[in-house]
Amino acid sequence: MKNPLLGGRSPARFLREYWHKKPLLIRNAIPGFAGLISPGDMQALARRDEVESRLIRGSGADWQLDHGPFRAAVFKRLPKTNWTLLVQSLNHFLPEADALLKRFDFIPHARLDDLMVSYAVPGGSVGPHFDSYDVFLLQGQGHRRWQISTQRDLSLLPDAPLKILRRFKAEAEWTLGPGDMLYLPPHVAHHGVAEDACLTYSIGFRAPAAEELAHAFLIHLQDTLSLDGRYADPNLRHPRHPGEIGRAMLDQIETMIAQVRWTRRDIREFAGRYLSEPKPNVFFDRPDPPLSPARFRRAAQQRGVALDPRSRLLFTGRRFYINGEAFEGEPDGLAALRQLADLRCLPAPLPAGLLDRFYDWYGAGWLQLLRS
Repeated sequence: MKNPLLGGRSPARFLREYWHKKPLLIRNAIPGFAGLISPGDMQALARRDEVESRLIRGSGADWQLDHGPFRAAVFKRLPKTNWTLLVQSLNHFLPEADALLKRFDFIPHARLDDLMVSYAVPGGSVGPHFDSYDVFLLQGQGHRRWQISTQRDLSLLPDAPLKILRRFKAEAEWTLGPGDMLYLPPHVAHHGVAEDACLTYSIGFRAPAAEELAHAFLIHLQDTLSLDGRYADPNLRHPRHPGEIGRAMLDQIETMIAQVRWTRRDIREFAGRYLSEPKPNVFFDRPDPPLSPARFRRAAQQRGVALDPRSRLLFTGRRFYINGEAFEGEPDGLAALRQLADLRCLPAPLPAGLLDRFYDWYGAGWLQLLRS
């Protein structure tokens, strides 16, 4: 089915021809798109402790980076040009941002990172750079000029607070207005500069490095591994060099460590927990006061439920993972749980067998009642 968000292309065609392969400019991807947030509301978010925000000032080879939260006075002292305010995970704080992310469900939820918003005054930029992940750049209010390059030289400016390319040679250039969108695969160099006060929404995707995955998997094994035996040397011989680690000791240690094995099931369990684990700066708000179990049941059966925007629910087969925790789905609730994972909401009526679990999630702030 053709998708207006992709310029009339079907998701299958986009994934086959562009995803991870080449850039794509989509004019009027969201007709009439005026944005989701005002600059003033962005600044209000950037003053909050739980919000990840950054302020970037400069151009050329001279850059300054500051991390939030910021005091209101900081914004009053800023010049009229050459600065950018970034706010991460807007989808955690704004329902409209969460709804926008759902339009990108042609990419697996396990790959989705967050929605970042960038407000820039004229000349504002984060410099020429590249990302190690796919990104959609959706223009809200104002206009931003984008230059891109598929150059192989990705060396960076030394001692800069940002990952700024040392050299950047543009191969293509466009100015994006409200509703226009640019898709960029990983490692395509790009440079965006605000032509007027503008807001840009970046839909980014997770692309963990092999080292990061391996490190996290080893920690997972450490928590789940159980090996038998203990080092022993009943046939120990008098050593010629007491300070030497002998061959027999090395052989035995190698044999003991070789007991470490993992299966496809271990990989599945690790992937589910790891990919559903919220970021360290994510905290859930428990209902205060919470509904009683009986009142929650009645309300849920009348209104349905939805995942909190910060929650991640994934599954493989009958195994489900939510916010780093795992459980086995019961047969009569599998279809409903999969629908909740796919659509992030579940309309009434709900399977009665899931209500106790949903009440626990509601109490933890992981799940909410749909609005009536």
